[in-house]
Amino acid sequence: MNLPAILSIYKFEMLRFFRTILQSFISPVVSTSLYFVVFGAAIGSRIDQVEGVSYGAFIVPGLIMLSVMTQAISNASFAIYFPKFIGTIYELLSAPVNFLEIVLGYVGAAATKALFIGVVILGTSALFVDLEIQHPVAMLAFLVLTCVSFALLGFIIGIWAKSFEQLQLVPLLVVTPLVFLGGSFYSISMLPPAWQTVAYFNPVVYLVSGFRWSFFGIADVPIAVSLAAIGGFTAICMIAIWWIFKTGWRIRS
Repeated sequence: MNLPAILSIYKFEMLRFFRTILQSFISPVVSTSLYFVVFGAAIGSRIDQVEGVSYGAFIVPGLIMLSVMTQAISNASFAIYFPKFIGTIYELLSAPVNFLEIVLGYVGAAATKALFIGVVILGTSALFVDLEIQHPVAMLAFLVLTCVSFALLGFIIGIWAKSFEQLQLVPLLVVTPLVFLGGSFYSISMLPPAWQTVAYFNPVVYLVSGFRWSFFGIADVPIAVSLAAIGGFTAICMIAIWWIFKTGWRIRS
């Protein structure tokens, strides 16, 4: 394992993040505050509790998942797409580093950034509602796994994309709708039976459900199923990346 190479990629990406730390810090705080104003105040005034939890607190795990997923994807996709765009990826591919070391550097940095944003949103949420995390270890595990798995997905998107517009295509048209329809701001049990069945085909449901369980001890699906879903998703992404580097798809002229 070439640790200096991994650290070099990781440090380079993190330095790029810290150059815009003010923007990276303020943006999630403002967005979270707006969500609490719109959903927590407007809708929360009509919905007192959901499964014994105040509505303001109930939406916190969904807000964190929404931001973490989108941030992990956008950071990882841009990180690998930009070297493709300017041509420096060929220098990286010709260096004595294997695909796993490249992935660890870029995905590790993207996951760290997303984790930072998740912690910022969690702290911001505590200013609006009283939070009690029943399973802090499980909460951290779900948060880290989500950051890593969606950073892997972002890495794949960055390799697939042929333009900056395509980098935003999947997060805007696929991931964000799945998060909103995945029980982030409501419980699946509140839906009619037919729509509950449809919702279970949404992979984000299992992530949000498991993450919410770590806060309040309630879940729409069993916790073991949630862990299996995120583990399977991570494995699929790793296999896809291995195939990309093996075949050179979209990374070699």
